[in-house]
Amino acid sequence: MRVTIHLARLWLLALWLFGTSVAHGATIEVRLADRTDVSVERFGAGQDTVLLWLPSGLGQQASEERVAAATAALGIEVWRPDLLDARLLPPLESSLEKISGRDVADLIDAASAGGRRVYLTASARASALALTGAQVWRERHPDSAVLGGAILLHPNLYIGPPEPGREADFQPVVAQTRLPIFIVQPQRSPWIFRLDALKAALAATGSPVSVQLVPEVRDRYYFRPDATNLEEAEAARLPALFAHAIATLKDTKVGDPALQAARGEQRAPAAPRERNLRPYQGNPVPAPLRLTSLDGAMRDLADYRGQVVLINFWASWCPPCVREMPSLQRLKERFSGRSFVILAVNMAEDEATVRAFLKEKVNVDFPILMDRDGAALKRWKVFAFPTSFVVGSDGNLHSGLVGEAEWDSDPIVRALQALIPKAR
Repeated sequence: MRVTIHLARLWLLALWLFGTSVAHGATIEVRLADRTDVSVERFGAGQDTVLLWLPSGLGQQASEERVAAATAALGIEVWRPDLLDARLLPPLESSLEKISGRDVADLIDAASAGGRRVYLTASARASALALTGAQVWRERHPDSAVLGGAILLHPNLYIGPPEPGREADFQPVVAQTRLPIFIVQPQRSPWIFRLDALKAALAATGSPVSVQLVPEVRDRYYFRPDATNLEEAEAARLPALFAHAIATLKDTKVGDPALQAARGEQRAPAAPRERNLRPYQGNPVPAPLRLTSLDGAMRDLADYRGQVVLINFWASWCPPCVREMPSLQRLKERFSGRSFVILAVNMAEDEATVRAFLKEKVNVDFPILMDRDGAALKRWKVFAFPTSFVVGSDGNLHSGLVGEAEWDSDPIVRALQALIPKAR
């Protein structure tokens, strides 16, 4: 079946479906190879194209059911298997790591019965499960073409956030994947600045990659409880986007893999980090940082030599960033009159958004630097928000932290105090 779309008509259809109560699919049971039964919510039975939507790890979402129902109305059968429940796992993203790719491969076999074409879709950390399942299935059926590709929603295919300033490693499955990929990438996402690296890593194995950017929305925009009006509107367009992605994947061929050396080596996962500053392990010489602040002044890290500088990369749409900002302000006040400064680097948001956020949500008076194109974020190898670095009075990087912190806590205050030059 060739999926074609008349956008205006489908938009009205999606809008109608989203304006009604949640449409539930029919529940079927699929028996896996080890005789485990998986409950699958199926929408639009009888189509010759199946979208196998893997769980996010965050529980069943009503808005996902609406998207599935609207997608089925476009002539695409949708399967939503509850793999976590089948394996007696809690609804957590970390539970996804305990699901075998064999389970996904078994589901692909079931969905493709009769020669139907199957496409996988998964979000965030579930993307690794989708690619692993596809790899297992291809090893079983090396000559079959019924698996048409994967649609990855804001994929997180990294082995956790690295130490500040270090490059993140991809999950090993990225270097094993040979599958057409369609990425749906929200604009307000930390992963958008690593999209080129992901595309290159996938292309090195012969996987063709198409990308659809979704402007002004955050990750998980289609089921966020705090979704904006714009995010709700984009969620209503997701069924048509699925149809477009499938049509694109159908016309895509897997290429020849590049040399193995181009893939790079994968390092072991990093050990969990504490919520305190940790010694910086990379090159101690900081990357350049020269940006215009919100008040119009040019701020250059080099001008702060002789002071301790806390550089904090943040965004207004990042809840951990918002939560830690009051403690940053208290820290600034605690070290008032000392050789200490905070530079808060905003990730590629427009000035009006940042000003409104500072007026309505938090009250801080340290400099806000505007990284309008994300160039500073790339130079500083920021993979998650918030990420912070401490530059000592000698101009070298001394410590860093990925994630939020209580910045005026005693351990952090003591660590910073040891770096601040004593007043003469």
